[in-house]
Amino acid sequence: MDGRKRVLASLALVFGVVVTGCTPNATNSTARSIPALSESEIDSTIERLMAANDVKGLAVVLIEAGGVTFAKGYGHRMVEKDLPLEPDTIIYGASLTKATFAYLVMQLVDEGVVELDKSIADYLPRPLPDYENYRDLVGDARWRDLTLRMLLSHTPGFANFRWFDPAGDDKLRFHFDPGTRYAYSGEGFRLAQFVLEEGLGLDVGEEMQARIFDRFGMTKTSMTWREDFLENYSHNYTMTGENIRHTIRETVGAAGSMDTTPADWGKFLAAVVRGDGLSAQAKQEMTSAQIRIHSETQFPTLSTQTTDEYDGIQLSYGLGWGVFESVRGRAFFKEGHDDGTANYALCIEQEASCILLMSNSVRAEGIFKEVVDTLFGETGLPWRWEGYEPQVQVGER
Repeated sequence: MDGRKRVLASLALVFGVVVTGCTPNATNSTARSIPALSESEIDSTIERLMAANDVKGLAVVLIEAGGVTFAKGYGHRMVEKDLPLEPDTIIYGASLTKATFAYLVMQLVDEGVVELDKSIADYLPRPLPDYENYRDLVGDARWRDLTLRMLLSHTPGFANFRWFDPAGDDKLRFHFDPGTRYAYSGEGFRLAQFVLEEGLGLDVGEEMQARIFDRFGMTKTSMTWREDFLENYSHNYTMTGENIRHTIRETVGAAGSMDTTPADWGKFLAAVVRGDGLSAQAKQEMTSAQIRIHSETQFPTLSTQTTDEYDGIQLSYGLGWGVFESVRGRAFFKEGHDDGTANYALCIEQEASCILLMSNSVRAEGIFKEVVDTLFGETGLPWRWEGYEPQVQVGER
């Protein structure tokens, strides 16, 4: 049995699915676009790039025709103790949380519990500025224009977080009229969570657990820290290689509190590309362009510098996911970033194929483009806009 087949056989046990063909709801592609690399070829590529850019740990998951076909960890989850990073190692999900939360919201849309274009004022028992955390908006009636569609597509007009506001006063304010332009905003997701909890009485942590984590067999994923995670979790490493201990998050945050594993989130990503748990209409809405993006880069979020560089790929944002027209058809993606975390997910809709990269080293972002191009194939991903400036070229030895 060759290396690739050994990986497939082990994945059938890890993921609880048959991974050598299409899963029940998978979309068949007309031709294979993912390079047919052997396990040893994948290993040598990853190990070379990691060594060249001093990446401490990285996990790779590949999905083809809606099923996981490869999942492997490289490097260390804790360098100091020589502990390996594995597919079931707990890694901070960072903003992958937002895409996961968006899936929950779209389930609620399917059920008629919420509407994407209804004012949040219609869900809240009191005006938003009456709540202590939103008193900064007193006197600005534009909060009534906000909808879940705007909050999930990063168009509410807020800074990423109020403590990143250019004014430096940690106040929440509108920087543009809601719905008029894209500007990545964790504040928008925090508000969406508040609407569900305060307006509808839902417990977002419990809803995420039941509707997504339990449903898709994500047994090592949670919106808050669990003590059993201590058995196999990662430390994080900054650009300078400094060790940052894994943060213990005790409060549910739709903008980014989730701990997960590459194996678990790989299950979720496969479910997303198959459309499990959503109507075809809801999935289409989630991964379709809601707002075109003309900013030069994703960060800083409120920069007014624009470009037409990404018009050719129709770079846009959907609901919780970025969207563009790849050379292989419509693609959707999501990043996750923190001082010591670098995660990236990219899917091709027509092929039902995806790649997931999860790292405990922020330096991994410098090799993401090469890893994706080599293992997943050419897509034309907007790497410059995402801040993934290549630090190592594929041909380097």
